[in-house]
Amino acid sequence: MGPVNESSLEWTETERGPTHFRRKRLADAAGGERLGASLYELPSGGKSWPYHYHTGNEEAIYVVSGEGTLRVGDGERDTADERHPLRAGDYVALPAGPESAHRVENDGDEPLRFLVVSTMRDPDVTVYPDSGKIGVYAGSPPGGDSEDRVVDGYFPRDATVDYWRDEE
Repeated sequence: MGPVNESSLEWTETERGPTHFRRKRLADAAGGERLGASLYELPSGGKSWPYHYHTGNEEAIYVVSGEGTLRVGDGERDTADERHPLRAGDYVALPAGPESAHRVENDGDEPLRFLVVSTMRDPDVTVYPDSGKIGVYAGSPPGGDSEDRVVDGYFPRDATVDYWRDEE
């Protein structure tokens, strides 16, 4: 397949509370299957997806333009995390696991544009330390086509039941 120019793609917009960004799914448009890539743009004051980490997928961030802050931590609820300034040219590797819990925030005056590249392993579980929930995906990984998913959902992390419950 040939190249896809981002200028030919439409932005999708997500706005919910402090989460506010625009996104272009580059890898999807180019026919990518095992490697995802999306261009994000956060307006001033905008934040990316809620603070989270993946148990099965690695992500990386490359800042194209603007300035902001990366919140990163150990993925434990109510523990201190770190904040790092971001600016054009910065690259961040986010391996799978709690030590890579992250969220990008635009605390600058100009839009913040960054590229997110990720493995597209399926299944995956995402963990949201602030809210104490998990996301479960099978059939299509996070960032993939939700129509292909055979299982997906978000649940309180502590909503466990005994393995044998309701089994004969």
